[in-house]
Amino acid sequence: MELVLLSSSERQRLANFTPLHYDKSTSARPSPCFLYLIAGRSSLYVAKRALCAFLIQIIDERRIIMGVHSMWEDYPELAKDLSSVIELIDSQIHVRDKTIETIVKNFLHSGGKLLRPAYSLLCSQIGPEQDKERAIAIAAAIECIHMATLIHDDVIDEAETRHGNPTIHSQKGNKYAVYSGDYLFCLTFNLLSKYAQSLSQLEFNVKGMEKILTGELEQLNSQYVEPVSVKDYLSRIAGKTAQLFAVSCYSGAVTSKAAKRATMQAWNLGHYIGMAFQIIDDILDYQSDDQTLGKPVMNDFRQGIYTLPLIYAMKENRQAFIPFIAKKDQLTDNDISAISDLIKQYQGIEKAYDLAGKYTIKALKELEKLPDGEYKNILYDITASLLKRNM
Repeated sequence: MELVLLSSSERQRLANFTPLHYDKSTSARPSPCFLYLIAGRSSLYVAKRALCAFLIQIIDERRIIMGVHSMWEDYPELAKDLSSVIELIDSQIHVRDKTIETIVKNFLHSGGKLLRPAYSLLCSQIGPEQDKERAIAIAAAIECIHMATLIHDDVIDEAETRHGNPTIHSQKGNKYAVYSGDYLFCLTFNLLSKYAQSLSQLEFNVKGMEKILTGELEQLNSQYVEPVSVKDYLSRIAGKTAQLFAVSCYSGAVTSKAAKRATMQAWNLGHYIGMAFQIIDDILDYQSDDQTLGKPVMNDFRQGIYTLPLIYAMKENRQAFIPFIAKKDQLTDNDISAISDLIKQYQGIEKAYDLAGKYTIKALKELEKLPDGEYKNILYDITASLLKRNM
């Protein structure tokens, strides 16, 4: 009999195994898992070596599943790339202030769906050149932008929860939240400066960020302001939400050196997806309960953010809503119930769904124009499921 050890690389893979989403503030790191096998020079040796290889394969697959949202489990290659996105961002987070570092890492591993980096990664397969490392880095930069805007949004909106969890500013205060968001913007520029293929691509992403900020400012300036038109609303969400979806798809296509026409089709695809996504998100604010949505029902209205269902309903009977809008942040639960009944009465939700459906059709038409490939089938699947939420 002799002691048979795993190879050094195999031991390292086992020892380093840690679920990507565990909370360092509340959970102990799992103990290193080393396998030592006692075997002779017989076929038992081969069998146990095969068992070791099988265990390592299970662990690798488990890392993929645990590191990303369960919605990606049917797409293992994409899930693996999204896991790499998380790992890359994590590896770049180095802050002298360990409170900020912990905040950013915990937010990264809080279970986001990674929709925007997923679209970027899939669109990086449109063109003839497949540079996986660059595609993952660009997707990571996009996720950093998204996380930064979420943190800052929560501060501006004074939101206490996000997806049912306490927001950063509600736990650590506004200063730490703002600094954490700012740091994520720094990470974005760091990744783009290393991996952008040209100065023009870097400039394009910077301009995209500027448009996102403009959309946020338009929403801030329209807070508690009586809704004006559908056109104004669409202009706001085009910058606030659709811009980052468009940049995600476009940047992925550019990374693959797709033809100019294909890159613009990718841009249009992302834009239409983003428009439909935000409209549906705004509809759900009127429909879902607190547990489903992870925030109070009609939270946007309470915050003075007036969205499409209300705008459509007000076109039918503006005067019915004026007294409630005049109350601003002094609305009671009975007021909220009355507003909800009025929006249903004047079919604001149905009309908003109709417009979301039109943007969904536009998105699928743009997708149809893209070059064929397996990536295209996955884009169909996730786009259809994403834009049919509660429709």
